[in-house]
Amino acid sequence: MEQITFRTPLALLILSLGSIAAVWWWLATPISLARAPIDPNAKLMCVSYAPFRGDQSPLSSSTYISAEQISEDLAQLAKVSDCVRTYSIGNGLDQVPELAARVGLKVIQGIWLSSNRQKNAVQIATGIRLAKEFPSTITALVVGNEVLLRGEMTQSDLAATIRAVKAQVAVPVTYADVWEFWLRYREIYDAVDFITIHILPYWEDFPVRAKWAAAHVQAIRHRMEVAFPGKEILIGETGWPSRGRMRDAALPSRTNQARVVSEILDLAKRENFRVNLIEAYDQPWKRQLEGTVGGYWGLFDSVHRALKYPPGIAISNYPYWKLQMAGGMALAVLTFAVGWLALRRKPWKPGLAAWIAVAISATSAGALLGIAVDKMYYESYGIGGWLFWGSLLAAGLVSPLFGTHVLMSGRGLPTFLELLGPADYRGRSWMASILGLALAITTVIGADTAIGLTFDPRYKDFPYAALTMAVVPFALLSLLNRPKEGRRPIAEATFAALLVITAVYTFFNEGSNNWQSVWTCVIYVLLAATLWRARAVQIPK
Repeated sequence: MEQITFRTPLALLILSLGSIAAVWWWLATPISLARAPIDPNAKLMCVSYAPFRGDQSPLSSSTYISAEQISEDLAQLAKVSDCVRTYSIGNGLDQVPELAARVGLKVIQGIWLSSNRQKNAVQIATGIRLAKEFPSTITALVVGNEVLLRGEMTQSDLAATIRAVKAQVAVPVTYADVWEFWLRYREIYDAVDFITIHILPYWEDFPVRAKWAAAHVQAIRHRMEVAFPGKEILIGETGWPSRGRMRDAALPSRTNQARVVSEILDLAKRENFRVNLIEAYDQPWKRQLEGTVGGYWGLFDSVHRALKYPPGIAISNYPYWKLQMAGGMALAVLTFAVGWLALRRKPWKPGLAAWIAVAISATSAGALLGIAVDKMYYESYGIGGWLFWGSLLAAGLVSPLFGTHVLMSGRGLPTFLELLGPADYRGRSWMASILGLALAITTVIGADTAIGLTFDPRYKDFPYAALTMAVVPFALLSLLNRPKEGRRPIAEATFAALLVITAVYTFFNEGSNNWQSVWTCVIYVLLAATLWRARAVQIPK
């Protein structure tokens, strides 16, 4: 085995740190927009408003939002918008018209309809009362939101309800739904005063890239104008999420959200049509229904109520990239340090291949640490979510550090038998045991996410960052230090087969344009290959 001087690992460390710095410089590059997404000098026409914060949720009938909380929000929104759109009168939202009037906001008042006729009656009666009490504040009533999409009312029942409301109010009455449903249920057109359509490029059956989102909105609006030439068309919902999983080539991100909002608002100004953005504030409760992406459509964050894109400040996907880069570099240095310390206790010297493996582990983990922490923060919902994604991140931190020590010590990848099997198979190294535990956690979570992406993928996130941090060191260890003798464990072989099958399905189901999916599937296959190569060696007593 060739002898390696101190200069070789030092050169590899410098190369690793330079690579991490280059990755973060590229990731954090800000974008420039012709129009600021939110400009106090050019207020929004209207924005969807829901007041829920933290654990508050309209899914709980006991939730009631105080007037003070709503007033605080509306005072803030009055600085950036002329109007708010609501969807219901429940949970304290019946207070919005009165409070909006105090700060000079107009209201497009929503009446929530469902399959529950009793609740519908309460919503309708309250909506009619508010329209009569605040005629100078409420500019329109939206009788039902996507109730046809959800299949909770028939077209004839909805049309009859709209006409009944129209007969009792002086303000215009409309119905709001995804644009395709207006083309399917044309009877509703005759019942409303104007048409309210939802155009959400991210959620289309064939998702639209962010750079083409504004053009897509324009194309759909023109199509609807041809189909319904006699009435005004309000775009009642459009926007883009700032976090969440990719759908085809549609990537949720801060820069993409800012770009889409900016371009749609610029288009609306040039073409002179009304548009309502979804939405004012991020809504955490929507993650129960739509996964991570559902909670991040807001122009303001849900916790601090801070504007995501203040005018004059560069827009980056990673505004704290310097801290994230520093953390990754520290992990890379620590990984190399573990390798050096391990050598001091061993009489032999590993070759160049071992140090290259350390460099690959350190670089991949260092470059992805900031992304993995960022994803854990935004994707963890509830205690279960924090435990789930936190465990995967912990495995991603353990793998390069303890994997380097085991690699430099000349030992192989621990198997599940060495961790949980009979006494004859259990190893005596506590570091190997911790590494084996990290491998078990990575395998179980990897299999769980792979199954989820196969059977219920629509709202599942891709765990590419933390999973890569964990799997790459395992794969390198199995490649360089595989035991020459031993048998393939059944558990590892079973997980390997499962990962390969689900990875192949996910790749074709999600499509090659979805780089998050492709990356995750590659790592699933790499983990499968690592598990397949594992050998259980009986340790003599």
